Amino acid sequence: QVQLVESGVGLVQAGGSLRLSCAASGRTFSRDAMGWFRQAPGNEREFVAAISRSGGMTYFADSVKGRFTISRDNAKNTVYLQMNSLKPEDTAVYYCAAKPTPFDLLVTGPSYDYWGQGTQVTVSS
Repeated sequence: QVQLVESGVGLVQAGGSLRLSCAASGRTFSRDAMGWFRQAPGNEREFVAAISRSGGMTYFADSVKGRFTISRDNAKNTVYLQMNSLKPEDTAVYYCAAKPTPFDLLVTGPSYDYWGQGTQVTVSS
């Protein structure tokens, strides 16, 4: 059974930092491209960041570029989202997602096969 479990629920002030983790089980994690998405109330789910299965390639939405980083530890079956200089508009439920890929590439759209349950991030002004 495939599971993606996010952690790092947080309430943080604007300008602060928070790190989200997503632990994968039931899969060969090192064969999966991983991504982070978010959904704010009343909004559609949007892409935040992606990382290739080796970790050698990353990609970010313009709204978070320069503030967020994505990384992974294939030995721990975990992907991370480090969020710095947080803004109130970063408030959302954050989801991690996984997609098996035949080689090292990025998946930046919503075509992921597996999704976590989401974790709330609230940034106060």
